[in-house]
Amino acid sequence: MSFDKLPIAHRFRGFLPVVLDLETGGFNYKTDALLESAIVIPQMNDEGDLVPGERMFFNIEPFPGSNIEPSALEFTGIDPDHPFRMAVPEKDALTDSFNAIRAEIKRTGCSRAVIVAHNASFDQAFLNEASSRCGIKRNPFHPFSAFDTATLCGLAFGQTVLARACQVAGISFDSEEAHSAKYDCDKTAEVFCLIVNRWRQLGGLPEEHYD
Repeated sequence: MSFDKLPIAHRFRGFLPVVLDLETGGFNYKTDALLESAIVIPQMNDEGDLVPGERMFFNIEPFPGSNIEPSALEFTGIDPDHPFRMAVPEKDALTDSFNAIRAEIKRTGCSRAVIVAHNASFDQAFLNEASSRCGIKRNPFHPFSAFDTATLCGLAFGQTVLARACQVAGISFDSEEAHSAKYDCDKTAEVFCLIVNRWRQLGGLPEEHYD
């Protein structure tokens, strides 16, 4: 093992997996507001298993001129004008998240981060657009590669809906808490770690990939 790299740096071709969940004001990444963001940065324990690590969550102020569909708010239960929401500008949320991710990339010896998300193309499009809108030049994520847990869950558990995949996997899931970025991100992290660890237990990856 390279002395300046932790085992996780060898597991995913130098990528650091970072679980991401966003709640938005609709489906159009060009026009619709980013309302919540959450990340979980997995770590590899001494046994070589992935476990959820550092978590960050932000309520986000809709960017000026953004669109918010009433149906999206009805689905998520978010009230953008709630006085106790303590929302921050999207640039602040992204900057703080990216700083934490870059610090973990440096600590582990990884080359860059890769998004892990449920239906990842949705979150990746919103994240890339928000990064561009905010003028952030050092986005730590790969610009188009991602690990989609909807696909992984379809393979591992025969289910592509997160709640149903968790049920099959034996992971508790509270439908009343769902559709908040924080809760969905935590559950996505749990199911991602479970799939990766189970694949290893089944002998699906030679041990030298952990060294």
